[in-house]
Amino acid sequence: MLRHLFIKNYTLIDELDMDFGEGFSVITGETGAGKSIILGAIGLLLGQRADSKIIKTGTSKCVVEAHFDLSRYDMDGFFEQNDIEPDAADTIVRRELTAAGKSRAFINDSPVTLSQMKELGERLVDVHSQHQNLLLNKQNFQLEVVDILANDSKELGDYQEVFSDYQKTAQQLKDLQSEIEEGQKEADFLQFQYDELNSAKLVDGEQQELEAKSDTMTHAEDIKQALYEAETTFNGDEHSILSALKKSSSALHGIEKVLPAATQLAERMDSSYVELKDVADEVSSLLEDIDFDPSELEAVNDRLDKIYDLQKKYHASTVEELITMRDQLQHRLQNIENSDEALAELRKRLDQLTAACKERAEILTAKRTKAAKEIEKQMRERLVPLGMPNVRFEISIAKEQLTRSGQDKVSFLFSANTSTALQPVSQVASGGEIARVMLSLKAMISGAVKLPTIIFDEIDTGVSGKIAEQMAQIMYEMGCQDRQVISITHLPQIAALGITHYKVYKDETEHGTTSHMAKLTAEERVTEIAQMLSGSDVSKAAIENARQLLKIKK
Repeated sequence: MLRHLFIKNYTLIDELDMDFGEGFSVITGETGAGKSIILGAIGLLLGQRADSKIIKTGTSKCVVEAHFDLSRYDMDGFFEQNDIEPDAADTIVRRELTAAGKSRAFINDSPVTLSQMKELGERLVDVHSQHQNLLLNKQNFQLEVVDILANDSKELGDYQEVFSDYQKTAQQLKDLQSEIEEGQKEADFLQFQYDELNSAKLVDGEQQELEAKSDTMTHAEDIKQALYEAETTFNGDEHSILSALKKSSSALHGIEKVLPAATQLAERMDSSYVELKDVADEVSSLLEDIDFDPSELEAVNDRLDKIYDLQKKYHASTVEELITMRDQLQHRLQNIENSDEALAELRKRLDQLTAACKERAEILTAKRTKAAKEIEKQMRERLVPLGMPNVRFEISIAKEQLTRSGQDKVSFLFSANTSTALQPVSQVASGGEIARVMLSLKAMISGAVKLPTIIFDEIDTGVSGKIAEQMAQIMYEMGCQDRQVISITHLPQIAALGITHYKVYKDETEHGTTSHMAKLTAEERVTEIAQMLSGSDVSKAAIENARQLLKIKK
């Protein structure tokens, strides 16, 4: 629970340094004194976004820090998951904002993200302001109330696990149906493209071979002339290279006895002769193979033209890319042909998941229905003492399509008297009646959810007298249930029941308006409540009435 609050340079607050106690506390003060400012500062600690405009004029930095005692609440999991050093007896949450717009958040002096601060804040403090009464307009809120009080988190989790699979399968079915529809529209075109590529009988690497062959055949005459000249040089008349080399080698071999050095030279010439003879044979072989055939060249060029046309048409640069496209087209056509089987399989799977969802949704509905009866009973018991002797409160649970929260549409129906038909509470209840309904719901929820601190911001709007006393009693009892309850109020009946009383006030100085907060002594409480009863001119009767409210004897 909140043990200490420190605020510095936040709008009208220079510095606030305040301790808070257990149980039920109240905060009072004139309209505009700064009660909402304090709530805004606490909101920063709950992860709300802030503007640098909230920084007090003339200062460069705003700081809001709170100390919480969490020793009676099991929150170790949060600190472990977020790698933050825990300190259950003194958990420190701090937010800093600079005039330059830079925001920093800390938990136990560890820097954290705003989302981490918000996650912890939602488990530390519940702030109920007047605008939250509008939640009664929302069916999601009403369903959440029933779920909390039904304690059905396990059943809801089991349902949502199956529902997630149901949603995925439904989307897959929808996507496949769209794909099939689009595929069928273009099936003829896909088939035409596939037939064209398939009939081309494309082969990996053929383009390079054909281009080389075309180049060779195109230059056949030049090639033959070059080869003929080379062959003539090797094997021509008696003056050919090979004949001359053979003759020279024989001459050298003839003088080996008289010139030993001639032997090595002759052997080298023999080796050269063998190499040149091999080259001459290859040249002759190539010359025999070169045979220009115009029809064959035409066929090669026609095949290349076909490949080039396909590459241009299908925006490909190689035969391999065309083959890949052909195979992809074949795969798409096969999918279209086999789509009925895939569609039937997904529909079967979706039917199974739908049945599983409905089965688990029925379990959820049963638990909610049982809880709804108990909520109706407790709400009547709580609302009758709050000035509604003829109140009727019922929870309607109607079936709807499967959603992430189940198949139930929950509506809170309300009537303050016997002559008015039951209708949605947000449509027929007055502001004061809604405030009492919300307080009763919060009291029930607080018993099911262990929130350390609950702050009520003027939940007493539209009520007074005995009803206000009853509302105060409810908040007091909530504060006795191992939690801290703080009520910001304008009603003396509520203020008088607080164990601790704080007052927010403002001063007008030469530097401007400044808001302050003080913890009141017993006598100061008498004066404050007397002023709430009679206004600024405090009468003896008001003092006496205040003492009676506080149960203080003269």
